Amino acid sequence: MPLPFILAGAAAVVAGYGAKKGYDGYQDKTEANEILEGAKRSYEKGKEIFDGVNEKTTDSLTKLGELQLQVGEDFQSFRTIADSLLKKLNESGSKEIVIDFPQHKLNKIDGLALSTTAYMGKVAGAGVAGAAAAYAVYGGVMALAAASTGTPIAALSGAAAYNATMAAIGGGSLAAGGFGMAGGAMVLGGVVAAPIIAIAGWVFASHAEEALNDARRARSEVDEALNKMEKGAVQLSMTHIYAEQIYAETHRLYEVFKEYFDSLKAMEQLIKIGTNLDKVSDDVIQIIQNGYQVAAILTDIITTPLFKPKMDEQGQVVVNADNIVEIETDSEGMQVLNQQAIEQTLIKANADFEQL
Repeated sequence: MPLPFILAGAAAVVAGYGAKKGYDGYQDKTEANEILEGAKRSYEKGKEIFDGVNEKTTDSLTKLGELQLQVGEDFQSFRTIADSLLKKLNESGSKEIVIDFPQHKLNKIDGLALSTTAYMGKVAGAGVAGAAAAYAVYGGVMALAAASTGTPIAALSGAAAYNATMAAIGGGSLAAGGFGMAGGAMVLGGVVAAPIIAIAGWVFASHAEEALNDARRARSEVDEALNKMEKGAVQLSMTHIYAEQIYAETHRLYEVFKEYFDSLKAMEQLIKIGTNLDKVSDDVIQIIQNGYQVAAILTDIITTPLFKPKMDEQGQVVVNADNIVEIETDSEGMQVLNQQAIEQTLIKANADFEQL
């Protein structure tokens, strides 16, 4: 066969092979695009659901934390006015007046009042975003640690709570993943961060085969992220439920406490304008007594941790080198809700209130 025909035949074969490769490459690229588009849609839908649950949980934690901080602040004011009025009553009479209330309960109330003051001054007062939600998560844990280790509660709830808050909000904000403060770090312990994929960062390789492989890897990573988000959403939903339960009972009792607080402030004004102390002494004592009783119940609720702290063999709360309480995590790495303790505390709070 003449050489030109041989070369022409070879060229046709090469051209055919090139066309086949080109077609295969086109198919691979098309498949890669379809895989990526499908993965993006799945991711965006899953993240929309997750973000909704996370936002709802964050709102619940913020609302709860703000209420707890307000309660603690009012406790301190109530205590200050009560001490002042008792002092005046004792100075005006021949018999010392003593409130019939257990000292250990009073110490616990004082501890909560000091802790909230320290926390607000060190964290909330500094304008730290998410400080109220962080208190809802860490406030009870810090109080429990103070009682367990003997460390002054103001110190743990001030410096240590600040460290814990910064770790949760700053180091664990998951800003790149967009999950926000509460859901991303404090509640989920950062477990959702690892599989999160920045969709905008996906790029095609220069060759079709590589693009297809990359697309398949991306789809696998999206599946992992969706799995984590589903588990995270369950955890957030449970956190939301318990935060709302705690808020409802705290708010109910706080409304009662405020009535005693308002009555005490009214008594303070009456005494300031010269009202005879003998005429109001019994009322003052009763108001203080009742106010302390409600405050004690509220303190028990607030100082019950939302998440379960780690305990050592001696039953002491485990605190790390930075004075941050370590919280138990499950097999998925998420923080364990303190369900049993919370439920028992709420039941006891209701029973104690009914006995007042």
